[in-house]
Amino acid sequence: MFDIIEVRNLTKKFGNFTAVNNISFNIKKGEILGFLGPNGAGKTTTIKMLNGLLKITSGQVTIKGMDAEKNRKKIKRMTGYMSQKFSLYPLLNSLENIEFFGGISGLPKVRIREKQAEIRESVDAAVLKRKVADIPPGIKQKVALFVCLMTDPEIIFLDEPTSGVDPEVRRNFWFEIYRLKTEGKTLLVSTHNLDEVEYADRMIIIHHGNIILEGEPGALQRRHNKDSVEELFKDAILSSDPENYKTFQHSNK
Repeated sequence: MFDIIEVRNLTKKFGNFTAVNNISFNIKKGEILGFLGPNGAGKTTTIKMLNGLLKITSGQVTIKGMDAEKNRKKIKRMTGYMSQKFSLYPLLNSLENIEFFGGISGLPKVRIREKQAEIRESVDAAVLKRKVADIPPGIKQKVALFVCLMTDPEIIFLDEPTSGVDPEVRRNFWFEIYRLKTEGKTLLVSTHNLDEVEYADRMIIIHHGNIILEGEPGALQRRHNKDSVEELFKDAILSSDPENYKTFQHSNK
């Protein structure tokens, strides 16, 4: 597998605050990369820079050999993005969201109608007609992923896609992630759910905008003599930030 995404010395500052601090990593084609960190660690900021939604302060993102900032339109056509809040307009129903996002993505009307018909096969028609604000989180998540995949992107960014859904929905969502991997898709999945990272091919732990650990989950556990990702995560946080560890523990109970 070759590196489809290369991140070099990536930094994002908001005034005097550094949200992402000079990080570097690669993502291989067909890989599932788990991006793990507590709330406010810099996960969302990094993802938004990768897909062109935030201007980079310094550093470089290269996707398929192209500079991501200089080739935003080309990059946009090959990537899909599902944000933390499922990327949907809450006052529109699911079918209207598909029509809207399909339109701004440049899909022809006939293709949008086909997509609307396609989702009717897996979601009850009455639910699809309700405002997104009023449908269950699991269905909302399903529709958001459907919208993200409408253009058949080869690179997919999922920002905390299982936030706020029950364990069964989370498990089913990861089955879908594996299905996408078998189709040759490349996925970056951010989460603060420690158990989910075990499903990834490789994991990165980010804290206070810094990468503090990177590697294959099982290999990292063996190397650091830990029985679980949870132990590995806690040890990494403690080692990088001992002064604030107790505050972090309390906030993540």
